[in-house]
Amino acid sequence: MAEQAWQLSNPLLGIAAIIATFLLFYVVGYISNRNSKSVQDLYVAGASVGPLTNGLAMASTYMSLATFLGITALILKLQVPFIILWIQLILAIPLITIIYGTCLRRMGAFSPTHFIRERYGVSASIIAALFMILVSIMYALGQMIGIALAFETVLGIPYMTGLIVGGLIIVGYITLGGMAGATNNAAIQMVIMALMFIVPLGAIMKAVGGSGWYFPPLLYADMVPSMLEAMPGFFDYQYSPKWYFSIIPALTIGALGLPHLAMRIYTASSLKSARSAMVWFAFILGLVFSATYAMGFVGVFATESQGIVISDADADKLTLILNLVYNPEWVTALVIAGAISAGLSTLSGNLLAIGALLSQDIVTTLKPNLTNKMRVRLGYIAIFFGGIVSILLAINPPAFLVVSILWAFGLAGVTNAPLILMGVWWKEANRIGAISASVIGGLLYIVVSPFVFPSIVLTGHGITDGMGLSGAMLAVPVSFILLIVVSYVTNRIPALKGKLTPEADEALVERIHGWNDVQPYRYNSKLGAAVTVIFCTVIAIWAILPWNM
Repeated sequence: MAEQAWQLSNPLLGIAAIIATFLLFYVVGYISNRNSKSVQDLYVAGASVGPLTNGLAMASTYMSLATFLGITALILKLQVPFIILWIQLILAIPLITIIYGTCLRRMGAFSPTHFIRERYGVSASIIAALFMILVSIMYALGQMIGIALAFETVLGIPYMTGLIVGGLIIVGYITLGGMAGATNNAAIQMVIMALMFIVPLGAIMKAVGGSGWYFPPLLYADMVPSMLEAMPGFFDYQYSPKWYFSIIPALTIGALGLPHLAMRIYTASSLKSARSAMVWFAFILGLVFSATYAMGFVGVFATESQGIVISDADADKLTLILNLVYNPEWVTALVIAGAISAGLSTLSGNLLAIGALLSQDIVTTLKPNLTNKMRVRLGYIAIFFGGIVSILLAINPPAFLVVSILWAFGLAGVTNAPLILMGVWWKEANRIGAISASVIGGLLYIVVSPFVFPSIVLTGHGITDGMGLSGAMLAVPVSFILLIVVSYVTNRIPALKGKLTPEADEALVERIHGWNDVQPYRYNSKLGAAVTVIFCTVIAIWAILPWNM
């Protein structure tokens, strides 16, 4: 099959599916958010969301449009090693809940940046908020790219037109709905995504000869012998151990710092509800993530054995292309609606995080006397502003839409995660250490990335650099080292002794862990801090050594 322009021959099918889903989401958003009168209503839905709805919303927010489009393109490029990356991604919400989500929930924090403000002070929180706005914008960028590609496939219109039309419609929907609308819609979107991804995938597997088509997430395995004939090297782990290890600081630790994921913990009605939501999250995400890998697997099989030619420029459209080839067009239209649902859900989380960061963590912190009405208004303005910026950045996108998302993971892991993890679990962490770690680590990660200074990279390996793996492997341990060492040293300077880690900070750490009394020995291990510094130093040195791919 020759390379071609992949789009619906009857765009009315796609238009009808998109209009129907948008109408549903707008109505749900309006009804859900019409009673939002406070910033707590706007950003955490009044902390009243039940476990099933919240679990579905967590999964929907985390999956993103990249699950439908960009991830399968990366499987085309990486083949089986991508499954290692995928495992790291699914750990996010459980780790957030276990490591610090429960603690911050006890504290009554709206966001991780709220915790940073209480733990390290205003200056540290503003710096962290600025970095997190960049993280959220980069994450939103990938969704905007996917939305434009989906509209391009539906209507056959240029990428730029699809970006502007689709982007503005979505920004309006999110601004209207707030967190209550986003959460209820995200739960609906998760159901739509699961059905519109897994059911059509079963039909595709049946068409290419897979006997396990009736449950694609696991039973694609029956196609393994055929895959080995078509592409003998598919299951080879062709990269070095260093490449696989680099996924941990870039994605696992990076996910711990993503603000739009952590915000989902605070929407729960109770700590028990938040833990139950985590179980639902893991179940539904595992189901759809497994199906996503199966889609990439089938895509590679089709390109190797079925004569389908997909150019690098169209790699992000793999899921849509397989449906165009093997399924009726009305099915593809529904799949496109599901893909847009995925983009809507994650963009909701990203833009609401931007709104909270800009209005609550920066403006309201600097001007605490603002009225509640003005704070809510600022939130809506910030959400809209963040959406417009992500549209503008998507005008000149990276080669693969998932690249900007994975890069955002790394930046969050460098600038946000160390401050939260050490702030929750080590009393000696102080504001000078936190600011040093965030600023120096964040700038280091940006400098060695291929997006700002493309001539300064660690490896010269495009995929590794673009995903932020090489930069995060260096900058994340450097950030931890700076936070620990600077805090430890400054706490022992006579002029600063007792001022950087006051008794109130020690009491805060004890309180968020559920203790009623304060004991000096708790969460104050010098040995643990020393081991962490030594381990991080070894990893940072390993990161700057040559990468043998």
